[in-house]
Amino acid sequence: MGNPTGFLKVGRALPADRDPKQRLVDWQEVHEHMPEEELRQQASRCMDCGVPFCQSGNSLYAPRVAGCPVNNLIPEWNDLVYQGRWKEAVQRLHKTNNFPEFTGRVCPAPCEGSCVLGINAPAVTIKHHEYAIIERAFAEGWVTAEPPASRTGKTVAVVGSGPAGLAAAAQLNRAGHLVTVYERADRIGGLLMYGIPNMKLEKQYVERRVNLLAEEGITFVTDTEIGKDISAKDLHNDFDAVVLATGATKPRDLPVAGRELTGVHFAMDFLSKNTKSLLDSNLEDGQFISAKDKSVVIIGGGDTGTDCVATSLRHGCKHVTQLEIMPRPFEQRAENNPWPEWPKTLLVDYGQTEAIAVQGDDPRHYQVMTKKIEDDGAGNVKAVHTVQIEWVQDNEGRMVPSELVGTEKVYEADLVFLAMGFLGPEEKILQDLNVEQDPRSNAKAEYDKFATSVEGVYACGDARRGQSLIVWAIDEGRRAAREVDKFLMGESYLP
Repeated sequence: MGNPTGFLKVGRALPADRDPKQRLVDWQEVHEHMPEEELRQQASRCMDCGVPFCQSGNSLYAPRVAGCPVNNLIPEWNDLVYQGRWKEAVQRLHKTNNFPEFTGRVCPAPCEGSCVLGINAPAVTIKHHEYAIIERAFAEGWVTAEPPASRTGKTVAVVGSGPAGLAAAAQLNRAGHLVTVYERADRIGGLLMYGIPNMKLEKQYVERRVNLLAEEGITFVTDTEIGKDISAKDLHNDFDAVVLATGATKPRDLPVAGRELTGVHFAMDFLSKNTKSLLDSNLEDGQFISAKDKSVVIIGGGDTGTDCVATSLRHGCKHVTQLEIMPRPFEQRAENNPWPEWPKTLLVDYGQTEAIAVQGDDPRHYQVMTKKIEDDGAGNVKAVHTVQIEWVQDNEGRMVPSELVGTEKVYEADLVFLAMGFLGPEEKILQDLNVEQDPRSNAKAEYDKFATSVEGVYACGDARRGQSLIVWAIDEGRRAAREVDKFLMGESYLP
């Protein structure tokens, strides 16, 4: 800790985002940069807290208790940033995280939720330091391809090129195995490429890392779906080990009247088609769902719903509304949500900020249940009918929604996007391989072991744990790679 009184003298600060109205005319990232001297001052706020809860993410207690899932050495590289020792900082950062350029942009920063300074003061700006370190390293040319010195001759197939698949592939390649990554889309990156909009993660940064991994010897195969283009059993027979990192891509549906109407879409269809069209033709090919001049209702209050808000606004929608069935979060931690738990507090994300700038108010409406979707008489969406609810405890102690009489409301809608989360992985490849599934339909595999019921087949990331954070996917990919390496070689030196 280079400055023992930094946390007493320096207040928390982040670089300002680009003006909400101005950034709606493009698809570039919303964040600005902070000058180096200010960054170093912010890093000086990291205190000698004895036990750095920020780097103590634990799968047993996630997501209730915060902390970094990849166990980043946060106090170390915070101090290195303060001292201006950037090259050493990125070396420490890469020891635990293969892709800090992704987490530094889109991770919700559970590390900051458990920052010890956060007990009675604003937490250290850990996420922004991570972002600054890796981007400085790329700018200085310190991040280069590092192929393994020798090869083992063992072959591994990784199914899925999202953060878990890429992390597993990177680690297994580092161990010297011959790794092939299969992706059914036309570009590598999975969730990173098509699940997260450009304004949160510009795709040049995904491609930059993928190109490095290819230089290091990983083979990427796109437009290839296992179970369709290549049988799952052939894949199992042709490789020494298989890692399933397909994600949890089965969306939660809404069983209400009118669900079948034209104009009702899963949120991920909206987002992925938009990004593909943007990358293919700058949205000139028309191969996307346009919200231009339309009233948009988004059902779901999470990150995916926010991304739909921001995308609709960039299309030039007439109005956007976001419906959330859960209660409005508190402004500050509640008594039953103490540190170091993840703070369940109200956040105004980039999409809501943009909606407020354009529409004058927050688009989110809380404790709202959708009752039906109205037909315009020609098979198209006309409106969404809702009712307010309150959460009550049933006879078995579970919290269930109860409708409030007289609170019915109708929202005009030309488009409805369902952003209510995901149920689990698509099951065909699991069934083709006879992989046992858990009660939630995920591939059944113990955390830190990752072996499925089929010898030589491993599962990690959302395909194993269900819908979760990118940083947990990276953690699982790294840990799964170590177990695969043990299976192939009898021991492993991977972290």
